[in-house]
Amino acid sequence: MDALSRRKVLQALAGGAGLLACPSLLKAQGIASSAELVRAAGLSGDIGFVVADLRSGQVLEQRWGGKAMPPASALKSITSLYALEQLGSDFRFGTRLIATGPVAGGLIQGDLVLAGGGDPTLSTDDLQAMAKALASKGVRGVTGRFLTWAGALPYEREIADDQPVYAGYNPSISGLMLNFNRVHFQWKRAGGGWALSMDARGRDVQPRAYTAKVGIANRARPTFTYSDRGGVETWTVASTALGKGGSRWLPVRHPAAYAGDVFQTLARAQGVPLPTPEEVRNLPGGTVLVSHASEALVPLLRSMMKYSTNITAEAVGMTASARLGADSSLGASGRAMTEWLVQRTGARSARFTDHSGLGVDAKISPQDMVGALRLLGAPMGLRGLMKPFQLRDASGRPMKTQPFAVDAKTGTLNFVSTLAGYMTAPDGTELVFAIFTGDLARRRKAGTDPQPPGGRAWVKASKILQSRLLERWAAIYGR
Repeated sequence: MDALSRRKVLQALAGGAGLLACPSLLKAQGIASSAELVRAAGLSGDIGFVVADLRSGQVLEQRWGGKAMPPASALKSITSLYALEQLGSDFRFGTRLIATGPVAGGLIQGDLVLAGGGDPTLSTDDLQAMAKALASKGVRGVTGRFLTWAGALPYEREIADDQPVYAGYNPSISGLMLNFNRVHFQWKRAGGGWALSMDARGRDVQPRAYTAKVGIANRARPTFTYSDRGGVETWTVASTALGKGGSRWLPVRHPAAYAGDVFQTLARAQGVPLPTPEEVRNLPGGTVLVSHASEALVPLLRSMMKYSTNITAEAVGMTASARLGADSSLGASGRAMTEWLVQRTGARSARFTDHSGLGVDAKISPQDMVGALRLLGAPMGLRGLMKPFQLRDASGRPMKTQPFAVDAKTGTLNFVSTLAGYMTAPDGTELVFAIFTGDLARRRKAGTDPQPPGGRAWVKASKILQSRLLERWAAIYGR
């Protein structure tokens, strides 16, 4: 059988329920069936997948393709499309320093406002550059107040409520964010104990963070506790968790106070002393003295997809909803993105509660995910924003070589593992796919435990199954 006719026969056999119906032919070719791969994975919970021809849209194989399941971080693919369509590829977030009065004798005759524009990538180094620019204009202080404004985006205390309290990937959201709304905690052995520090480090500077503090508790568990006392974010860490030394980023719940505190320190170092920052609800009018712009949306999204940055996904999604004229609070913005996707692709299974996929209540079927990647993602160049995916061997380790290219977005939560994207088979055939696995009963039982019993093994088995399915599809549909 020549390659073309053989491929047509195999595709015809793949119709109906979507699973190949000729196991004897597959065995002759040494190719395991989808059912065999699923059984070998030994996964509890639900397993759904769809693979389709990118050009024609023909579904080549599926299993529970219409079942709505949590997409985890694969949802960032949809968020990218939503943001690109609503904001445009050249969109940039802006952060400004606004003077409410003129500058006379080196002093702002009025207030100075640090006004956020919802930039999720604003860093300490960016604030350092803004402080230098302010000083270069001859500003040496203010006669009024130092204000912060974070009203460009609605405040959200956290993205998801089922994560560990110390999870740096689950910070607050607001219109003024710094260092992905995380503070850097470091500990070192000193004498008979440890020296602790909390800072807002960047590449060039690492100012102390005065809005956060940490103390050591003589206990084994929990590893961290958090409380908010008098506007200071207070952490305790278990002494048994410290060891010889180390560091980690902790989430910030008062982002405007954190950013204002850090800018005050940086400005003082530039010879511009400022009063204690105060947050205001309404943006005062005035003259923009200094502004900072983020990267354009396309490289920003590419970085978000590569590092799976939750705060960036929420910021671009909420900003897109605001541009659309919808309520941009997190839950409402997720619903607005749902309605948009239904209108654009007819994705009836979609129910989004956020833009990052961190919340397990977000749902979409593999079939509707594939439809979005094909109908919207292909013309918008989504594949170019995705990270190359490396296949895993039978032990779960990355394979050194693979005969076909895959660009995809992964998603991982406790007992949830997803992969959605594009692949180019050995003969050049382009396919689009989504593979979702999830055991929500075991996830609910795990609660906020970051490493529940059996969790790592379950996710490992899911990732191995993803690789085996991709290998199968390349072998069958790429000839």
